[in-house]
Amino acid sequence: MKPHHMRHGKRIDQDADVAQIGDGGESSANDLDDSSAENSGKGHGHGRGTVMRGSGAIDAASSTRGQSKGYVIVAIIYLLGLCMGALDMGIVNPARTVIQNTLGVDDTLGVWILTIYTLAYAASIPIMGKLADRHGRKYIYLTCILLFGGGSALCGVAHGVGSFELLICARAIQALGGGGIMPVATAEFGTAFPEEKRGMALGLVGMVYGLASIFGSSAGSLILDIFGQTQWQFIFYVNIPICIVIFALGIIKLPNRKIDEVPPIDILGSFVLTAMTLSLMYGLKNIDFFDLSNSITSTDVYPFLIAFVLLLPVFILVEKRAKDPVINLSYFSNPNILIALVCSIISGIIMMGTIFFPQFAENSLFLKSGAGGYFIMILGLGSGFGAMLSGKLIDKFGVKPVLGIGFVGSLAGALFMALVACNNPNLFNVCAMLALTGLGLGFTMGTPLNYMMLQNTTDEESNSALATLSLVRSIGTAVAPAIMVAFVAHAGLSMQDNIMAVLPDEVSVSPLPYAAELDAKLDEMRQDEDTEEMLAGIDIPKLASYSTIDVRMDGDNPDFDVEVSDEMLQKMQDSDVTTIVATCKDMTAEMFEQVKPQLIDKATSGIDKGIDAMQNGLDDMDKGLDELAGAMSEMNGNRDGMPSVPDGMQTGYSEMMGARDEMNDARKELQEARDELADTISKLKDVKAAIPGVFDEAEERYLEKIDEVGPDIQEAYRSTLNGGFKGLALFVAACAAVGLLVLIPYREKREA
Repeated sequence: MKPHHMRHGKRIDQDADVAQIGDGGESSANDLDDSSAENSGKGHGHGRGTVMRGSGAIDAASSTRGQSKGYVIVAIIYLLGLCMGALDMGIVNPARTVIQNTLGVDDTLGVWILTIYTLAYAASIPIMGKLADRHGRKYIYLTCILLFGGGSALCGVAHGVGSFELLICARAIQALGGGGIMPVATAEFGTAFPEEKRGMALGLVGMVYGLASIFGSSAGSLILDIFGQTQWQFIFYVNIPICIVIFALGIIKLPNRKIDEVPPIDILGSFVLTAMTLSLMYGLKNIDFFDLSNSITSTDVYPFLIAFVLLLPVFILVEKRAKDPVINLSYFSNPNILIALVCSIISGIIMMGTIFFPQFAENSLFLKSGAGGYFIMILGLGSGFGAMLSGKLIDKFGVKPVLGIGFVGSLAGALFMALVACNNPNLFNVCAMLALTGLGLGFTMGTPLNYMMLQNTTDEESNSALATLSLVRSIGTAVAPAIMVAFVAHAGLSMQDNIMAVLPDEVSVSPLPYAAELDAKLDEMRQDEDTEEMLAGIDIPKLASYSTIDVRMDGDNPDFDVEVSDEMLQKMQDSDVTTIVATCKDMTAEMFEQVKPQLIDKATSGIDKGIDAMQNGLDDMDKGLDELAGAMSEMNGNRDGMPSVPDGMQTGYSEMMGARDEMNDARKELQEARDELADTISKLKDVKAAIPGVFDEAEERYLEKIDEVGPDIQEAYRSTLNGGFKGLALFVAACAAVGLLVLIPYREKREA
């Protein structure tokens, strides 16, 4: 006998349910709610009453089958909202790095594009769920659509004004709308279908969500390709026409399902819960798990965690006194519901790992930023297929084994990413990882957890129950990015060193003119007692050594004393595996512009001092030559003034002529030394003039060498970043393993 699911021991009459949901108009919705309220004693939170079958019910079933198209339209309107929410998340994922780079923020701040959404989403969920109970799903759903559309428009405006702050505020407005879209739409599918078809209905929700993710990620990459990498505002503007269509159809076609007798909204409880939730999430978000001891003492962490601890007993007290608590505290004393909530947190963490997949695909496959969204189609296909299949399997085998399969699939996908895809990044491994992870997510997200929550609560509190589930899951989705981005950021700390390790340490250039000759001459002058004093204390570098230039930029080179500009640091931060080589060249050019004057000054200062000393020596030689010339001229004049040499003066005359000849020889030697020194000075001046060109050539050749080692630079970048993704994947794998352990004591509600 095929088992049937139970609600507090009462079997649901399936035909009656079908009869009551067939009409998409207002009257059928009210009939459904009135019937449920009447048979349950109109008590909120009590078991759902058994609807009596009779000829009237059969007639109603027959009549409403002819109006089934009305409910199809209702389902489409709600599915469009779900689709838009998934589309938006999918679109933003591949554009996250593009957005943060355009607005000049790093990964730590950039992840707030997603985190602020989850924070505001979490705060909105319980309030929107209760408002839907009180005022009806239709009006709250359409209000949320307006908020979502308005937030999307403001996100686009943030691009125009270049404001990251406005973008964050606009994302929060989006999330306030999203906090009602998903729970209200899911509750509609979870309660309007007969229970034995509920798994299939929720599976349809999961399938639509998965398919929207496919088109969302692809649309994000496509929009960036069409409009340009910097025109990301259009990824938000795409939501606006969808919102208009949903709102127009919803006004006309949606029934306003609500509970007739709803206690007053727990305003105080909602306020305390919102403050408590935001405090916890903000505090956890700012923890650096790689520097836990220091970050836990930060004023961005511990005050908010303390606030959460202090608000928790206040919230419990407020909820115990509330007529209609925003969260039913009995959920946390029900083992099955508690397991569902813990699994929901874990599933939120696993899901948020996927926001890094576009970046991982881009890094692993050498794709430009924004192109990774195309590969998320594989993840979406796996997720959509898994969600559709999980719904059918739940109807047949129950929720526990299906959710277990989901956690196993997520564990396998994360381990495959960490141990295979990160170490051997190629097209097959990346696609296999995405498919495996998507399949696991399809069996984990949405259908099983929603089913578990609805199975253990009453229909009258379905909105609130699913809102609680989404709220708790948001804890995982808010905290997870902070932990995961820490793995990527931590890997980035070693990025510069790893890239520098593959850059060339030196570069060969054309030799300086007369380099070897001048080096030999200068050595000779230093060893000559007549000229060593001239060069004493003067450091003229070995000119031949300038045929090879040391270009180490790792801090060990005393010649490279540079300060990289903030603009270049931002450009390096914004680089991806496809642009890192060009960025390295730009950074090298900037560094050479700073260091060349230093190197030229260091090389020429010694030469200048040597030239000055030699010039002084040259001046002394010229003075000596002038003196010798004067003396010789005087001797020649004396000789010419003597027509004949007396016999007694022959010896003196001969000595004078000998002295003149010696003086003439000395003059010749001094002239030769002077000419040689003048030649040395001239050649040193040529060398000095050539030195700037040597460093220009060094820069040009070094940039050419960077192109030569470009593949090694890209591989260093890819492997370093993949090290961060590996840690991220292992963290997800650990969470999936914990999910399996938590699921073990779950007891399925089944009827024999």
